[in-house]
Amino acid sequence: MSTFDDRENAFESKFAHDEEMQFKAVARRNKLVGMWAAELLGKSEAEAADYAKEVVKADFEEAGHEDVVRKLAGDLGDKADADTIRAKMAELLPLAQKQIMDEA
Repeated sequence: MSTFDDRENAFESKFAHDEEMQFKAVARRNKLVGMWAAELLGKSEAEAADYAKEVVKADFEEAGHEDVVRKLAGDLGDKADADTIRAKMAELLPLAQKQIMDEA
């Protein structure tokens, strides 16, 4: 195998790893924002964990994060608007990334 092939494989491996880490971070962010929303809704600890799982699942409906925003906005009603939800998601993403990196 040539040096070029080795470099190509290394770049492909790094790309795959980076994509996996980003996927995990977004899923963790969705869990965290789900826990935040559950607290606003006054859910118990067990209910909050189940609700956070629902929020994570909501992200698989379409590309991007608007499906999560839509779910949370619908559930939260007047407790938080879409812009507040987006801001909370942006705030929690670095925390989620740090948690994923700390676990790795």
